[in-house]
Amino acid sequence: MKSATLEEIYRSANAKTVATWAEKPGIGTVKEENYYDPVKLALATGIQPPLSAAVSRLITALQQCIQHDPLADLLPARGFHLTFLPLTLPLYKEHEPLPEKVAQLAAIWSDYEAKKLVIRHLRLVALPDQLLLAGIPESPAADLRQTFCEQVMQSDWKAELLMRHAGRALPAPFWHSTILRYHADFLPDSLRRYFLEHQDRDYGEVSGELILASVNYNWTTCHPLSR
Repeated sequence: MKSATLEEIYRSANAKTVATWAEKPGIGTVKEENYYDPVKLALATGIQPPLSAAVSRLITALQQCIQHDPLADLLPARGFHLTFLPLTLPLYKEHEPLPEKVAQLAAIWSDYEAKKLVIRHLRLVALPDQLLLAGIPESPAADLRQTFCEQVMQSDWKAELLMRHAGRALPAPFWHSTILRYHADFLPDSLRRYFLEHQDRDYGEVSGELILASVNYNWTTCHPLSR
């Protein structure tokens, strides 16, 4: 995917969310269930880059916005990551043996392990109930991800991959980290205002080595499989 197209996707997502917020001034219905299982682990690929000063300031600023709001789930600094390709839903208890076929997945991943992923021009992307930090991957990341996705689809992990994406685009177009989830239909006014004031800010770039790991939903628990 060309950068210009990805830029358009991010702008379109933001415009759609802002229009939704304009029609929905409140937070809507509080969600009774979690976005993802808070305990079980999923298999995923991505990077855990060093936390840049700009991203650190963003997390601090969002913390000040939410104060002690129990509905706000802000990504802890230690969990900062950017996903390459999520592979499964949270299916596994921590420390339980993974299926034997994980060896097949690890063999596929060996061609991608430790390759450097650079994502530039990070910016806020808003969904009705979430804030993402999304950017533009440096070549050849998009081609690598597409090829890896196709290889997984031809493997014994096809069903798990399809379940994880639940009919959505595969692979998903965004290159991002979910910075904040809100356990209601819509973000509150404080977070909407912060987004509107900072949506044009460039938070720079991050880079890191790709890993395959079992992770919880926000990567604060991360067990690399291939190291």
